[in-house]
Amino acid sequence: MGIFDKTVAGSLKFIPKPVIRRVARRYIAGERVEDAFDAVRKLSAEGCRATLDLLGESVRSEAEARASADTYLDLLDRIARDGVNASISIKPTHFGLLVDEALFLDNTRRVVARARELGNFVRIDMEDSPTTDATLRGYRALREEGFDNVGIVLQARLRRTPADFRDLAGLRPNVRLCKGVYLEPEAIAWQSYDEINRAYLDQLAYALGHGGFTMAIATHDDPVIEGAERLLAEHAVPRDRYEFQMLLGVRPEVRKALVERGHPLRVYVPFGQNWYAYCIRRLKENPQFAGHVTRDLLRDPGQLFGEADR
Repeated sequence: MGIFDKTVAGSLKFIPKPVIRRVARRYIAGERVEDAFDAVRKLSAEGCRATLDLLGESVRSEAEARASADTYLDLLDRIARDGVNASISIKPTHFGLLVDEALFLDNTRRVVARARELGNFVRIDMEDSPTTDATLRGYRALREEGFDNVGIVLQARLRRTPADFRDLAGLRPNVRLCKGVYLEPEAIAWQSYDEINRAYLDQLAYALGHGGFTMAIATHDDPVIEGAERLLAEHAVPRDRYEFQMLLGVRPEVRKALVERGHPLRVYVPFGQNWYAYCIRRLKENPQFAGHVTRDLLRDPGQLFGEADR
């Protein structure tokens, strides 16, 4: 990571909000539900599935947590009514985990139950390490209650993740494996790019070789994509047991190439009014990405201004 990248990441608070908004346009579908569904339809035309992610986290009241779940209930109804190829993902702290673990579980249960009625799927996202155990307890509780339309996320950078894979194996789970965007201390997480990549592929090899996992391979990095393709071929994994996943706006040319090679691929589509906090967190926690974005802006300052600004 270069000095330039670190400097940019440390200076985000001085960047005007309109500038961040311009950067966000590529990576956030928009603030409205209609914006998200427009993005889903475009992705579908490209041969991609989608997962809708209403931006929000760390709510501190029961009323706000229940309102978040209610919004997702409406979103599931809209997906069914419009017939788009989309599932949903939820964040535990958006559903009240920081208020009460039982509240998080109750809200998630309501949403997963509605999704099951509508033939849809819910992914429980994984947040920072203090929430990991409670998130896994909630997922396990729902599976033991008979819900099989719910999946979980594991983060390759955490040293505990191989043990979590082994603990979950008996549930035959649907797992999204990502590197993990949260910066965690060295005592509990791998730190370097190569270490995290190696951990990712080791964990993926275990899951694909075990036979009981359905895997969502969430990555944008060439070494991991190439390694994943080798493992998929080595284990002759059928297409109903895996898919690649990418974030909206990130490396669309790689996304297109994966689809052309016949891989199922899903794109996470973030949307909502909380776009600013989401973008700042992403940029702070990935200084290399922040530096990359700034270099693009310096090469082409005109991209900061839309037609309405000229």
